[in-house]
Amino acid sequence: MKILLDENIPTKLRFDFSDAFQIITVKEMGWLGKKNGELLGLLTLNGFGCFVTIDKNLKYQQNLSKFDVIVVILMAPDNRHQTLQPFVEKLILILTSGNFNNLIEIT
Repeated sequence: MKILLDENIPTKLRFDFSDAFQIITVKEMGWLGKKNGELLGLLTLNGFGCFVTIDKNLKYQQNLSKFDVIVVILMAPDNRHQTLQPFVEKLILILTSGNFNNLIEIT
């Protein structure tokens, strides 16, 4: 699965995912500063299956059901790598189970 990490996620978090996932950052795609709606559209057009962010307001700001992408919100208190590592483990379990909706909130 092709996963995009939002600009608020530390780049080194990519190394906490297994090789089953292709992890790319917003910065690598040249999409820094894009508004959420535009970013979600670009995700869909570029074949991403999942978008990972810590933006807790995203689900209120966008109609996520109109985008063919899984949006994952990590409900973390901060965006430090050490804080987010346990969330990646939970996300991998969810994605490999195949039992999820287009919005996943991980606590």
